[in-house]
Amino acid sequence: MSPVIVAHRGDPYRVRENTVASIRSAFARGADAVEIDVRLTRDGVPVLLHDDSLKRLWRVDRPLDRLTLAEVRELTGPEGVPTLRDALVAAGPHRVMIDLPGATEASVRAIVSTVHECGAADRVYYCSSAAAMLLVRAADPAAEIALTWTTLAPPRPVLLDAVAPRWLNYRFGLVSRALTDRVHRDGLLVSAWTADTRRTMRRLIACGVDSITTNRVDTLGSLVTRAAFER
Repeated sequence: MSPVIVAHRGDPYRVRENTVASIRSAFARGADAVEIDVRLTRDGVPVLLHDDSLKRLWRVDRPLDRLTLAEVRELTGPEGVPTLRDALVAAGPHRVMIDLPGATEASVRAIVSTVHECGAADRVYYCSSAAAMLLVRAADPAAEIALTWTTLAPPRPVLLDAVAPRWLNYRFGLVSRALTDRVHRDGLLVSAWTADTRRTMRRLIACGVDSITTNRVDTLGSLVTRAAFER
């Protein structure tokens, strides 16, 4: 089975990351799913931003958690930082992976609540550290989780029981055929991030991973198609 192609923050090599335009561009280029980063504004609205401030992407040196949604919109413009609700609408029927940088109990509750209010719970899954995923599991017992794991040592059974992930989400350099086989034997799926070279993409496909996150959706798509044809 071919791996799921996940667009990292949309289509950031062509369109500014974590924006509605970037999400739409990624799906237009063949992504199966899009990964987005979600944080809260000062007034508790989930919006798309990886960093804790607007400095890198928007040239505004202001921390997000000190700005209301209205202020964020004023500083970044009408096509600027979107809300999570905007992003879920833009994604349409497609899958969305929500990463949770800086997760807190309050932010996770707000994000999960928004997903449910938008009727998107069946097409959203969550990825981040064990601490963040424990908060997601507490907020939504039915949530689909990709537990981000940064070591070759497997997660302890007690953690797996508490988080109940469907996926283990590894940095691409850690992935091997042996690791993929081990995770599959444990009844879990393997996702890998963030692969941007053809060599890495080919290796991950050969390792049998179930999902690959990339900034180069069209390149990965062509390699996945070729691999499927050669089987």
